[in-house]
Amino acid sequence: MFKVTQTEPGILYLVATPIGNLRDFTFRAVDVLQQVDLIACEDTRHSRPLLDHYGISTSAVPFHEHNEDSASPRLVDRLLRGESIALISDAGTPLISDPGFPLVRSARSAGIRVVPVPGACALVAALSASGLPTDRFAFEGFLPRRPAARKASLENLSNDARTLIFYESSHRVLESVADIAAIFPSERRLVIARELTKLFETIVDTKVGEAISFLESDPNMLKGEFVLVLEGAPEFGRAEGLAAEEERILRILLEDCSVKTAVALTVKITGARRETVYRTALRLNQERVRSDD
Repeated sequence: MFKVTQTEPGILYLVATPIGNLRDFTFRAVDVLQQVDLIACEDTRHSRPLLDHYGISTSAVPFHEHNEDSASPRLVDRLLRGESIALISDAGTPLISDPGFPLVRSARSAGIRVVPVPGACALVAALSASGLPTDRFAFEGFLPRRPAARKASLENLSNDARTLIFYESSHRVLESVADIAAIFPSERRLVIARELTKLFETIVDTKVGEAISFLESDPNMLKGEFVLVLEGAPEFGRAEGLAAEEERILRILLEDCSVKTAVALTVKITGARRETVYRTALRLNQERVRSDD
């Protein structure tokens, strides 16, 4: 038998909700939501089917990106008066690319206890099933909407050795993957996960250079919610410190020139150190040989 969780007064609970499959909900989460005085929902209309499914009749108020700054002080006042409040988002763990940071910061500053009730999280689900390294990773959330800002963000990450994780919507996934392909090496592994835990869940292991054609070949792959998991840069290449634009130029030259000529021209064009360019050229040649095999 499972012991029913007893909530305490004056505590802010951060309750993770399912990201698709309604059964991915913990016994503890149900207990907490049934017992707290109030539930703060990203969208009360979206959360109501989940709450009804588990027989949760607790009063709910909206708490989203457009009102979180103004709503947080009111919720903190209620917590200070001894009420218990649970924060949930539309799906997954609160604050992970979802509202809640101002509330948690204000609550902790006021000495209020903040209790996480863990559960589903799309980035963790995608990473665990990706087959890419999990010992070091960086979650970057949603990439900027504007192309120039998006490309700048990706260029800043081009030499990062950690596994990189992004969220993306169906409206921009093709543009984001195209920008990834323009900045990262074509042989870098990219795992595209969509509709995690839902009926049409798809997890595809591809390469940066092949991702666009794969997405365009199947209209269904442009629907739903996406997590992009990108292989990190080789440690050797990262240590060299060649800038993204310098490496891009070197790659282009290596397609038609010998290593010696490509290195000389890259140094002349970019002003990068010859030793760094030469070592990077050797690495790129090694990667190309491995991909050909």
